[in-house]
Amino acid sequence: MKKLLFWTVLTIGLPIACTSDQPVSVKSGTWRAVLKTAGGELPFGLDIQPNADGKTYTVFALTANERLKMDTATVQNDSLRIPMGIFESELVAKVTDNQLQGIWRKRRTGNDYQILPFEAQHGVNYRFAPNGQPAKASVSGKWATLFRAVDSKDTTLAVGVFDQQGDKLTGTFLTPTGDYRYLQGNVYGDSLFLSTFDGNHAYLFKAKQQPDGSLSGTFRSGATYVENWTARLDPNATLPNPATLTYLKPGNKTISFRFPDATGKVVSSNDERFKNKVVILQILGSWCPNCMDETNFLSPWYQKNRQRGVEVVGLAFEKSADLTESAPKLQRMVNRFNVDYPVVLAGTNDKAEASKALPALNRVVAFPTTIFLDKKGNVRHIHTGFSGPGTGKYYDEYVEEFNRLVDKLLAE
Repeated sequence: MKKLLFWTVLTIGLPIACTSDQPVSVKSGTWRAVLKTAGGELPFGLDIQPNADGKTYTVFALTANERLKMDTATVQNDSLRIPMGIFESELVAKVTDNQLQGIWRKRRTGNDYQILPFEAQHGVNYRFAPNGQPAKASVSGKWATLFRAVDSKDTTLAVGVFDQQGDKLTGTFLTPTGDYRYLQGNVYGDSLFLSTFDGNHAYLFKAKQQPDGSLSGTFRSGATYVENWTARLDPNATLPNPATLTYLKPGNKTISFRFPDATGKVVSSNDERFKNKVVILQILGSWCPNCMDETNFLSPWYQKNRQRGVEVVGLAFEKSADLTESAPKLQRMVNRFNVDYPVVLAGTNDKAEASKALPALNRVVAFPTTIFLDKKGNVRHIHTGFSGPGTGKYYDEYVEEFNRLVDKLLAE
């Protein structure tokens, strides 16, 4: 999704003190964590549990129904490091009894990082701090939404889907290029608050319900990016058909590719393994959480269905087209999701460059985009974006449509 492009670039070392000779221990259980942003606290949950080795920790980031496993956390002297290698980000904090205090940093290129202050408190499980105002707004339902850049030059249509239980709120936004994954928050008075953090996304939404029932507020991404958004309750709110945004140029029937995987081995559309097979091309990036949601679906699906005569290929567009730079990132993704199908480096994550790498397409609108080829190699369907598990029934509907289409192509 395009919001991932907006990050503050800083060059800075870790401001974490390491004064103790003996590593500290970190209390197990739930922690209320926050990133300190210009728009206020961006809260999320952490579940930290010690491992059997007595030296490392298993950590989950908590939002709504998601328990997102981070990489193995380690302690050095008085500081805890929680990495998320697939996104080249980490939480690093000094441990003092019931508190963590430090930073979240995310690598851009070289030694350039986005940095936000990070704090966490043990044993606290509320999301946004109660402010003494009972929920007056009622926001459950489907909302026709418009995000608008502060300079009004960029707008995005979306559909908000919210479930409110008392003052507790969960939901997400669906857009033509993907969803905002799991969101969780609260409703206090006439205002709603939602947030998510997954190692790459750091999103904060705030809005007030207006006298006419509509919502008006701000959306912040990372350290500096901000948009305004408005929404109106509309049970019939829809998005453009995801099958119409990316398509073959006139005169083209198939997609040809020839790119190297993380080991340097070239994978080609002419390889024997793809002949007389239904082939699914996954346009993705290891930096893209929506793509990771799709990979988390596709990987076990492929393992279950590969014997039916279907193949999957991941066409990855990374921050660098240099295989030396990008191969470790692809390998981390393959390892994390136990991917058995080939994932190749197809180019950089600029959409214009991605479009050049696949010249049979009119354009690449979104990461991910999924292309379905029949047994003759002809493109039969192109789906822009991905409705992940955070969208609830929309994810279930996508999976059903996916399976119906593959079943049809296999039966031909």
